[in-house]
Amino acid sequence: MNQAIRVGVIGTGFMGRAHAHAWRNVGHFFDLPARPVLSVLCGRTLTAPALGFAAHENDWRRLVERDDVDLVDICSPGATHAPIALAALRAGKHVLCEKPLANTVEEAEAMAEAAASAPGQAMVGFNFRRLPAVVAARELVAGMGRIRHVRGSYLNDMLADPAAPMAWRLRADEAGSGALGDLASHAVDLAQHLAGDLITGVSGLTETFVAERPTGEGRLEKVTVDDATAFVARFGGGALGVFEASRYAPGRAEGLRVEIDAEGGSVIFDLGSPNDLLVLDGEGFKKVRVSDPAWWYGHAIGYEHTFVHQARDLVEAICAGKRPEPSFADGLRVQRVLEAVASSAGQWRDIPR
Repeated sequence: MNQAIRVGVIGTGFMGRAHAHAWRNVGHFFDLPARPVLSVLCGRTLTAPALGFAAHENDWRRLVERDDVDLVDICSPGATHAPIALAALRAGKHVLCEKPLANTVEEAEAMAEAAASAPGQAMVGFNFRRLPAVVAARELVAGMGRIRHVRGSYLNDMLADPAAPMAWRLRADEAGSGALGDLASHAVDLAQHLAGDLITGVSGLTETFVAERPTGEGRLEKVTVDDATAFVARFGGGALGVFEASRYAPGRAEGLRVEIDAEGGSVIFDLGSPNDLLVLDGEGFKKVRVSDPAWWYGHAIGYEHTFVHQARDLVEAICAGKRPEPSFADGLRVQRVLEAVASSAGQWRDIPR
């Protein structure tokens, strides 16, 4: 492990801290072909030593230009993803970008195109692919024949209190969308990943339950994103899909769930039990504990370990000269679904009473 990959993380919120934790620990857990080094942190709220970085910048442009950064890890709001990723790829850096890949399909297309021809490697951060149970579920589904139904949901209650304050995630110019991009993007990616098939059409609804939120300045600001979404979908292989995402589901914390019904059986993954699957056999559904090291990463794990596994996979892809997964092209496919849902919302037929 003589080679070093010097990492620059942009963003010091929750996701920036989760990624910093992963880069700090991945080399202690896995034998890697290169050693990640916490080189530069970019953000306004924390200094570099707080997360273990050697240096600090306040402007992402200066981080991208630095010679002591080989990999740019983007954990900032969605509106910044495209300009940072494009600049980093042009500078020859490797890139890890949090989901959703961008705020628009046009931005995602430009990012995927740049990644396809850039010397550096680029990955989008759909971290739940890194759970051993998800790896096992994908293998099981692949042997179950034609898929009939796919159900995906991601429910939490982070905004259930109407007095919760305004934040960047509630502004369309920064976040792009609300529950649709923040939560449904995970459900869509995981559903397509487990099914081994892509969504080819959708019809959706979105809703904003609380139109204004209090700011820290004693005034109200208009919410410009969706609070919840629901949509139906059709997959290329003919399966029907039903999806739901909400930040207004009381009592739910991280309620990500994907169900696959196929000719030869059914599989259910629920993030509430991240090391288990419900698998249909001749007597009904049975809980299967996925903790065997044969399942790629192995052993029972928690949420934070998905980021450690993500870091491992990207390091190995970089050293092998292979395009990592999920790629920017995968992120673009999800972005196209999200935009199709948003554009279809409102095409509604009232039923006479």
